[in-house]
Amino acid sequence: MKQLFIFIRKEFYHVFRDKRTLLIMFGLPVVQIVLFGFALNNEVKNVELLIVDKAQDALSGQLTDKIRASAYFIVEEDPGMAYTAIEAKLKKGNTKSALIIPANFSDDLKHGGSAQVQIIADGSDPNVAKTIVNYLSRIIGDFQKQVFATPSIMPYTIVPEMRMLYNEEGNGSLNFIPGVMALILMIVCTALTSVSVVKEKEMGTMEVLLVSPFKPIMVLIAKAVPYLLLSIANFTLILLLTVFLLDIAIKGSILLLFLESTLFIITCLSLGLLISNVTASQQTALLICLMAMMLPTIIFTGFIMPLENMPKPFQVISNIVPSRWYFLIVKSVMLKGLGFQSVWKETLVLFGMAISLLFIALKNFKIRLQ
Repeated sequence: MKQLFIFIRKEFYHVFRDKRTLLIMFGLPVVQIVLFGFALNNEVKNVELLIVDKAQDALSGQLTDKIRASAYFIVEEDPGMAYTAIEAKLKKGNTKSALIIPANFSDDLKHGGSAQVQIIADGSDPNVAKTIVNYLSRIIGDFQKQVFATPSIMPYTIVPEMRMLYNEEGNGSLNFIPGVMALILMIVCTALTSVSVVKEKEMGTMEVLLVSPFKPIMVLIAKAVPYLLLSIANFTLILLLTVFLLDIAIKGSILLLFLESTLFIITCLSLGLLISNVTASQQTALLICLMAMMLPTIIFTGFIMPLENMPKPFQVISNIVPSRWYFLIVKSVMLKGLGFQSVWKETLVLFGMAISLLFIALKNFKIRLQ
């Protein structure tokens, strides 16, 4: 038993000396609990809602106040906004939904017994759009019961007319396709590039490459170029499956979509090269790519849970995740049919990330192996 305790103590020493083991054992559960506990939330809150109240009377004002009092919406009012301007605002992503109250709202209620209001929601995210419509319908129903609670010969009813912009059919796959594209490209490009470089270190062939007439930078570029071309082919296959298998039309420019995807792939390859600098085994590189890339892409991209639901610190952290910006670009170009003038900011962020990661990876590449 004494020998057994000595061996057990020895193993404890090994565990405590290995920082990576301690990080996986204690750090990973803490990170997952914090992320899944605070970031993932099925509720939709703080949704930007544009109210176009063309009636401007007492009843429409009471309805607006009731919506404003709810915890779900951040209300913006513009009574004089035209219908085309509303669609343009939704296209740019400045707001996710709009409520239009017609000019004859009160007259229709008092004389006809019913009135219509129109709800327009950004259908490129079907789950959020349906939740917004349900919230507004419930608030309108409660408002109707409170205001017209007294018995009447002719009951008063407010009928919400719904419209899902960019997704009239309510196709639930629309929001997941851009997210899955970002997830696949992020993990595959990053993992394959990092593992390919680390594999040379493990096999002992990196020394041969470093002493060859090639410059070290050329070695890294040569490692990345095949995966760049293969990833573009992979993206082409994903698009073909999306169009012909899932029956989702590409509304924007295919050329712009390919250029933006190429920029994102370069960003992922640069990140893979950076990971290869700090790892010495394929297993470690693969683990970092899967755990450090997959979770942030799933949580902080916004295709599963809206970013607006998350606490402010997590919203700030999401800005450093490249897949978040690529997701916004694909939604705008592929689903909404927008051009470069609508995604230039996201493109600039991705370009800056690609240049920064590539510079850091090349700068920290070790030309002398231990």
